[in-house]
Amino acid sequence: MYVITAPTSTIGRLIVDDLLGRGEKPRLVTRDASRLAPGVRERAEIVEGSHGDEAVVDRACADAEAVFWLAPDDGDAPSTDAAYVDFTRPAARAFARHGVRRVVAVTALGRGTRLAEHAGAVTSSRAMCDLIAASGVNFRAVACPSFMHNLLNHVRSIREQGLFSMMADPDLKAPAVAARDIAATAVRLLLDGTWTRSGEVACLGPEDLSPNDMARIVSEVLGTEVGYRQITGAALKERMTGFGMSEGMAQGLVDMFEAKNRGLDNAEPRTAGSTTPTTFRQWCEEVLKPAVTG
Repeated sequence: MYVITAPTSTIGRLIVDDLLGRGEKPRLVTRDASRLAPGVRERAEIVEGSHGDEAVVDRACADAEAVFWLAPDDGDAPSTDAAYVDFTRPAARAFARHGVRRVVAVTALGRGTRLAEHAGAVTSSRAMCDLIAASGVNFRAVACPSFMHNLLNHVRSIREQGLFSMMADPDLKAPAVAARDIAATAVRLLLDGTWTRSGEVACLGPEDLSPNDMARIVSEVLGTEVGYRQITGAALKERMTGFGMSEGMAQGLVDMFEAKNRGLDNAEPRTAGSTTPTTFRQWCEEVLKPAVTG
């Protein structure tokens, strides 16, 4: 039995579709089963509730061979440690109690670097992975830089203002990865019963790009001028708390981007194994452009 948490998330949906396409019947842990596509509900086993709940995750892990773990975005959490580490504690106990053979989780880059020790959401995400590994299960962390799909948060400003804005240094070249490549890596690890102990697999995309490089590519794909504007940490925090995010979670994002600007995502050496196939241009053509023009 393959258990998938956060099955309606960007990455989770792709993993579910992949497993269903292989003829598997995964067990999906979701707060609201009505958000699943009808074809998915009919072909999967559903456990309804939060996977941060002890009883829910215990029920989900019964007879599980492998679990895909993804802590949900929780802007209401008081801190990034609460959102990642505290949320995962019941699951870590359940993994050990039920003898789950493999757990795969998505996390950030930076293990072994000083930057990762003070990087807000990244630091908490890595602590979450340490907690899972300490449960004794065979564990793999899929370690990622920034996600290409985060640019979908800027669709309205791209469409209406020809602009997207982030904290990232406009000229700093860094890796970025597509959700489809993260999902493909996770599925491969879930299905592969040969690996043991704990480790991580980096997914770096095929190239390093700066925000200015991305703006140029977006402009070329959309056929209209799109610019990039760097904003301060204070401005980002004000924006996120204005959207209802807690002070602690907003500060965690600021700390994360400050670490990225100091080279956090550039510390992982690129190898053939960590280079995933989807280019930013391809992602813009297939995902961003329909979102902007549609």
